[in-house]
Amino acid sequence: MYLVYVLRSEKDGRFYVGMTNDIIRRLKEHNAGKSKSTKGFTPWILVFTETLPSREEARKREKYLKSGVGKEYIKDYWSRSSAG
Repeated sequence: MYLVYVLRSEKDGRFYVGMTNDIIRRLKEHNAGKSKSTKGFTPWILVFTETLPSREEARKREKYLKSGVGKEYIKDYWSRSSAG
C-alpha cells in the first residue's frame, strides 16, 4: 500500500504533494527539514491522503496532483474542507 498525500505549509499556505508507504515517518521528515523542497516552509500539516494499491498507481496519482488540473483540484478541496 502506498499513500499519496497533500501537505499545507502553516507558514505561507502553499501545498506539497508526495507519496510514501509510511506517512507518519514522512511527515516527521518534512517538519524536521529533511526534505530539500519543503524545509523552508515548516511547519506542515496533513491535508489529505489517498491509499493506492501499488507504487506505480500512487506515482500516477501524485503526478496528476502536481499538474495544473491537479493543483486546482487540491485548492478546491481545501476551500471546501476549510469552509465548514
